[in-house]
Amino acid sequence: MTIRHRLLPLAIAMAALAALPAHAATSGYDKPPEPLLGIMHTPLPPVAVADPTQHTLLMVQQAQYPSIKRVAEPYLKLAGVRIEPRTGARHDASNGYGIRACLDGFALVDIATSQERKIALPAGACPSVPVWSPDGRRFAFTNTVADHTQLWVGDVATARVRQIPGVRLITVLEDTLHWLDGGATLIVKQQPAGRGAAPSRAAAPIAPEIRESLGGKGESSTYEARDTLTGPEDEALFDHYATAQLARVDVASGKVTPLGKPAVVANVDVAPDGRHVLVEALKRPYSYATTWQRFATDTLVLDAANGSSKLISSAPIADRVPVHGVPTGPRGFGWRANAPATLLWAEALDGGDWKASVPQRDKVMMQSAPFTAAPAEVLRTPQRFSGMAWMEKGDRPFVYEFDANRRWVRVTRVDVSAPGSAPQVVWDYSADEKYKNPGALVMQRLANGASVVQEDGGKVYLRGNGASPQGDRPFLDRYDPATGSSERLFRSGTEALERVTAVLDGGSRFLVSRQSAVEPPNVLMAKLGAPVAGAADGEARYALSTAAVTHIADPMPQVRGAKKRLITYKRKDGVDLSFTLYTPPGYVEGTRLPAVLYAYPLDYADPSQAGQVSGSQQTFDFLRGYRLLLLAGYAIIDRASFPIVGDPKSAYDTYLDQLVADAQAAVDKAVELGVVDRDRIGATGHSHGALMTANLLAHTDLFRAGVATSGSYNKTLTPFGFQNERRSLWAATPVYEQASAFFHADKIKTPLLIMHGMDDANPGTEPVQAPKLYQALRGMGATTRLVMLPHEPHWYTAMESNEQEVYEMLTWFDRYVKNAKPR
Repeated sequence: MTIRHRLLPLAIAMAALAALPAHAATSGYDKPPEPLLGIMHTPLPPVAVADPTQHTLLMVQQAQYPSIKRVAEPYLKLAGVRIEPRTGARHDASNGYGIRACLDGFALVDIATSQERKIALPAGACPSVPVWSPDGRRFAFTNTVADHTQLWVGDVATARVRQIPGVRLITVLEDTLHWLDGGATLIVKQQPAGRGAAPSRAAAPIAPEIRESLGGKGESSTYEARDTLTGPEDEALFDHYATAQLARVDVASGKVTPLGKPAVVANVDVAPDGRHVLVEALKRPYSYATTWQRFATDTLVLDAANGSSKLISSAPIADRVPVHGVPTGPRGFGWRANAPATLLWAEALDGGDWKASVPQRDKVMMQSAPFTAAPAEVLRTPQRFSGMAWMEKGDRPFVYEFDANRRWVRVTRVDVSAPGSAPQVVWDYSADEKYKNPGALVMQRLANGASVVQEDGGKVYLRGNGASPQGDRPFLDRYDPATGSSERLFRSGTEALERVTAVLDGGSRFLVSRQSAVEPPNVLMAKLGAPVAGAADGEARYALSTAAVTHIADPMPQVRGAKKRLITYKRKDGVDLSFTLYTPPGYVEGTRLPAVLYAYPLDYADPSQAGQVSGSQQTFDFLRGYRLLLLAGYAIIDRASFPIVGDPKSAYDTYLDQLVADAQAAVDKAVELGVVDRDRIGATGHSHGALMTANLLAHTDLFRAGVATSGSYNKTLTPFGFQNERRSLWAATPVYEQASAFFHADKIKTPLLIMHGMDDANPGTEPVQAPKLYQALRGMGATTRLVMLPHEPHWYTAMESNEQEVYEMLTWFDRYVKNAKPR
């Protein structure tokens, strides 16, 4: 695909502004009343991040919301990333749906003594999440200042941080720094020497913008067309901000040694030997149809000792990949974790298309240093290869596959030293199965930085959410790969939510994160005790004693009077459903309240798994967004199950019918409990939940008002898939039409508030969707209001924007729900 003559279109922004109420441009931001406003300004408690040796916790502090000034920092949209010209740093979060956060502060906690030491940061610092060294003695982080990004290192012994002078980092494509030599050295992406000023944009000529596609079979997913390049000027700017010089930094002396030549470096990975560095470098021609992840790529291995490099693979542009598919050719390069320098990668055998019927979908290749011998095929997988987990020693990794047709996971062990040997099936289960999920392997980081399966005496550990009909009860199992048997060492009780975060001393001690409805998350040291006689099936086989490591206080004690409970019920077709019912502080049983229902539809292949309960009633809640309405006297029907059940190839054929059935069942149950007033219920949802909200107002009379935030209401504008719908608009036209609330605007008679971020980067929910639905509703005489939030991405980030959202939601629901007249 090519393009000529770049223009600067402002159609979306102009359409959004034209649709706003006349007073909006000058009225500024509104604020909700107290106590809602005070809760929004309460700092969040810090998050604990343990070092790899489990001796020290790094406590990371972050504010709830940055200011609109931070969010409004000017940026460029280049190849799927948003780059700030002033700082040269990335503006958006790595997932593209938020804004990169500046952390507020760090502290160190000694796990053995609980002693806490604050770390002084420079004034005005904008640090990133720190990266621990493998030896646990240091941590590194980036710090963005006025015109560049610095490299800083923290020392555990002194509880001090210092800048490595002269290093200007490149953070645009992330993967910016890696530890070597246990913690003595860093590999970083830095600005190339002699980099000049950014290229200036030439004045856009008065000329047509032209793109062309000269045939070729294949399609790109809707979600790959985010902030794509639009012309030669964009290409030059992308090169300027993303080109990096890899360098080796001696932490003690600050000496910087360049490695290889400057390139647009994407992914970087250091081999366990600390010498070989895997580098994925983007190359031209660039695509104007997709983001940088689909650009042409050279995959090389740099030798950090002598600076030489070896080309491993050269991949062309992959901008015609089947929806939910993978590119053909080598992909997913990574190091074997228990070998000095051995590469692994996968190659599709099905054209990268999950819809193809083939005996094997992928083959896995392996090649070792010095990378002169031909790569060897070590295994083939019936379903899509999705990774390996290696033991510290041996040739039999855990191999993961995923079947997109059935949403099925298979885990095997394969002897890669004997290609063609039969795999040993370890686990085989539905990806939607919560109650019988075996959990995830516990990994540990070795002194060389490699991540391997944690093993003690030939046994490994599994930890999982422990979903049950009563909610999550996280567990830790000790699993014997030789026999397939497991022993339950730990299971969270019902009075709190506890998760094992680290296994110590051969499984005799654990670090545990504990929270409850009235206790903020804190870290405990748990010690395994004597065996428990007659332990019930699924319960821990040992007693446990605990001691607090951290002592974080409740930052929001004024909201603990709110109560919540898990409610289970059935859809009319027998599918099990659930929601969490919140009641406000001081609620008197038997009183019927106005209520707000929040939900997000999810897709399931099996109806028996659609209604499985997830989450816990023992989470420590930070009231945000719609939940703040609890403090204004509303009940919240939270996270109501809205499953869309069916074969992934055709589940959305019955989308509307299932949506209505989900809503009817939730409302009937909330009313049956005696808590909710049937005549005073509102609905709200975000993104796919916003579409749900608009459709519920169009196709039911269950709700008195709705609030839809950052939704996509016309699915014909996302013609190559939406949510889990993989067919194109032309292959499933009725599905796209029936799912589109825009096509049913004439049926929406219930008041609908529409909100959207004006800088939403999600191609599935472009900002134009909101004003178009508003215009349709206005034209049909509906009661509606449109609020476009300046500078906001898919998830609203600024304090001012979030205050506006809560104000709008409260005002809307007070007017049309709480104070609604009986029907």
